[in-house]
Amino acid sequence: MDLLSLDRNDIWHPYTNTSKDNPLYLVNSASGVEIYLESGQTLIDGMSSWWAVIHGYNHPELNQAAKNQIDKMSHVMFGSLTHEPAIKLAQKLLSLTSTNQQQDFNRVFFSDSGSVSVEVAIKMAIQYWFAQGKSEKTKLLTIRNGYHGDTFAAMSVTDPDNGMHSMFEGILAEHYFAELPVYGENIEWQAKYLDSIKQQLEKNHSNIAAVILEPLVQGAGGMKFYDVEYLRQIKALCDKHDVLLIFDEIATGFGRTGSLFAYQGAQVVPDIICLGKALTGGYMTLAATLANKKVVAGIHADQSGVLMHGPTFMANPLACAVAFKSLCLLEESNWQLKVRSIHNQLLEELSPLVDNLLVNDVRIKGAIGVVEMKKPVDFNWIVPRFVELGVWIRPFGKLIYIMPSYIIKPEQLSVLTQAIKTVIYEMSVSED
Repeated sequence: MDLLSLDRNDIWHPYTNTSKDNPLYLVNSASGVEIYLESGQTLIDGMSSWWAVIHGYNHPELNQAAKNQIDKMSHVMFGSLTHEPAIKLAQKLLSLTSTNQQQDFNRVFFSDSGSVSVEVAIKMAIQYWFAQGKSEKTKLLTIRNGYHGDTFAAMSVTDPDNGMHSMFEGILAEHYFAELPVYGENIEWQAKYLDSIKQQLEKNHSNIAAVILEPLVQGAGGMKFYDVEYLRQIKALCDKHDVLLIFDEIATGFGRTGSLFAYQGAQVVPDIICLGKALTGGYMTLAATLANKKVVAGIHADQSGVLMHGPTFMANPLACAVAFKSLCLLEESNWQLKVRSIHNQLLEELSPLVDNLLVNDVRIKGAIGVVEMKKPVDFNWIVPRFVELGVWIRPFGKLIYIMPSYIIKPEQLSVLTQAIKTVIYEMSVSED
């Protein structure tokens, strides 16, 4: 039996029906922004492996960081032991999340994945209020269409109706959901967009521990962009009603929206921030939850000071070493110029698609390009068609989107945008 057949027989892939013959391709290697299939075909990658591989694949300096660390130790428990890679990475994260020489966060908790970093953030918020003697503040408030991960606490703050976890209704903890404000790049802010979340806070603040949001861009929930003023107003409401604010920057962190972190671009500093995906440059799984001094002091207020979480592979030295090098590479590169260049090219090459009768909207922010169709795309047709065109683009629902590595060359990016234009044109012809 060949490898693809063995895979189909033995392995579950994410959100994939194993009873159907879904598109599946065997990767031999990858370098830069190119994926090399076992078949011999080369694909230009538009997904940066779910938005994580910001420096490209097979980067020599990240490779060397991994090799150097693995000769020392690949892992050691983080209970009562520590190591240089974790300490250096924590210092780097606290430095990068400083604004105008003001330290925005004061403590880092390392975990294994973005979903777990959200779990930790929720625990932090609930423990904060427990230590204040307000054990009734156990609920979270968020906006619809959000996505925060696939573990149970993360699923519970992911939209229960429009998200991917509706079958778990009645099992998940129940939290509060506000309506998403009107979204889009050219929408003028109006105070009424705040009405839904404002009402929820006014009514339920006494048992709400925190508001959790993806700042500026909702990722897997629909690639929706909303106004910075929304975040500023929510921060003011949280302060007014004595509620913590959590930003899930797993997708938006490390330059993706045009600022190093979306909260910095919005000039709104939350109490807790979740990081993941691009933290290691996409080399391996690692995440972090950062808390400000208010949260740290609050958790210590009951004299126990114990954050009740402890993954086995917390602060894995190998991942921390690669993450530190990735952040150094980001600092040393002219990433702002690269992201701005990607933004401008996406704007120029994808915006005309808004005139297509099948297209509902085109949205561009930083190194994110989104074409929202009026109807869900035929996944089993469109993915193989993209492969035929020499690109790796994996749409979902109504969304055809790309989030490429920052190192992508203009001519490579044009191959991606041209492929999108080609498939939409072919879809239009088949509709006629």
